[in-house]
Amino acid sequence: MADAVLFEFLHTEIVAELWAQNPDASSGGRKTSLAVLEGMGFRVGQALGERLPRDTLAFREELDALKFLCKDVWAAVFQKQMDGLRTNHQGTYVLQDNNFPLLVRMALGRQYLEEAPKFLAFTCGLLSGTLSTLGIKSLVTASVTALPACKFQVVIQRA
Repeated sequence: MADAVLFEFLHTEIVAELWAQNPDASSGGRKTSLAVLEGMGFRVGQALGERLPRDTLAFREELDALKFLCKDVWAAVFQKQMDGLRTNHQGTYVLQDNNFPLLVRMALGRQYLEEAPKFLAFTCGLLSGTLSTLGIKSLVTASVTALPACKFQVVIQRA
């Protein structure tokens, strides 16, 4: 429990610091901050993937790897499983969390909806980095329509 709270506070402070460094939205400062957050998440995801048991690193199909993300990786990071996984069986997956821990504190009002993307960039990188360690290149984006629920869209990059 304490680990989750510490992670939430650390994440919030990192986001706040990056936004304070780049307050001007017109100069591309916000995009730079999002890229930094996503890069940090990517590296953390890689490190997390490197620490997984060796027998779990060999998945037969992409779907198995995504199921592993939704169950095991999500539980390791957020102490809960992802609420939903959908696919079109053509390399696009949608992961849904109806009570995303990093957005729960913001869920008190709709005025925070526009602030939500900056709290999802790290997690997008985390998912992409973990998949990268599993040998899957991907592009991960996030969307929020109602707090604290969010969806992560994972598009597998084929060579």
